[in-house]
Amino acid sequence: MSLTPWFRSSLPLLVALQPLAVLSPAQAQGQIQLVCDGALVEARGNAELKRSTDRLQVSLSLEAEAPTADGALAELQARLAAVRGGLQRLEVKELEVTSPSTWQRPAERQRPAAVQASLQVTGQLAPARLQALIRQVGALPGVRLAPVATQADKAGDRAAQRQLLRAAYQDALGQAREIAAAIGLTQLRPLEVQLDGGFRPMPMLAKAADAAPPPFDPAELPTPTDRLGLTARFCAR
Repeated sequence: MSLTPWFRSSLPLLVALQPLAVLSPAQAQGQIQLVCDGALVEARGNAELKRSTDRLQVSLSLEAEAPTADGALAELQARLAAVRGGLQRLEVKELEVTSPSTWQRPAERQRPAAVQASLQVTGQLAPARLQALIRQVGALPGVRLAPVATQADKAGDRAAQRQLLRAAYQDALGQAREIAAAIGLTQLRPLEVQLDGGFRPMPMLAKAADAAPPPFDPAELPTPTDRLGLTARFCAR
C-alpha cells in the first residue's frame, strides 16, 4: 500500500477557544462558535491511500423480449439460468439478483410492439477470472456488463482509516504552520477536527471483446483507493 497526501484548500483566519475534538459534519453543526485568545487558523487536509485489489465488484443487466409479458418473463428466466450457471462456475461470491421489471416497447419501423423484461445481477469475483467473466458471461444473450470496481480486503479497512487520518491531519497541520508563520505566530494549539470523505471506487468499463485482441488484464484496473478529508482548527499565538 502507498500513502499519498493531496490537497486543495482555502485557509481563512478566525478567532476561537475549545478543547480538541474530532467531529463528523453532522456533529459539527451543533457546536457553539469557538473562541480563542489568539488567531484561529483553519486548514483543510486530505490524504489518499492506494490499496491492493482483493476482489472485483461486478454487475450486469439481463434483458429479454417477447410479444407478451408472460413470454418475456419466461425468456428472461431462461437467460438468468444460463447467467447464474456461468457465474457459479466462475465462483462468484455474494450473488444477488433483483426482481424482474417489465415495460411495453412501442412499435417501431420494421419492428412490432413487444414487452421487454429486465433484472440486475451483482456479485464478487476473483480478479484472475475477469477475462472469463467477459468471454463466458458477457457474451450470453441479453447480457450487458456494467463497470467493474476493484475492492480491497475489508480486514485492512481500520488500519487504512488510521493511516488516512494521520496523513490528512499532518497535511492540515503543515498548512496551518505555514499560515501562522506568515502572520508572525509560532505556537499552535489544536482545537477541533471535522471529518469527511471516505472510500470511492475506481471503475473500469468491462465490455465483451472480439476473438483477436489480447485478454483483459485485471492488473490494468485502477487499484482500490480510499480518500479522507478533514478540516482542522488551531489556536495560533
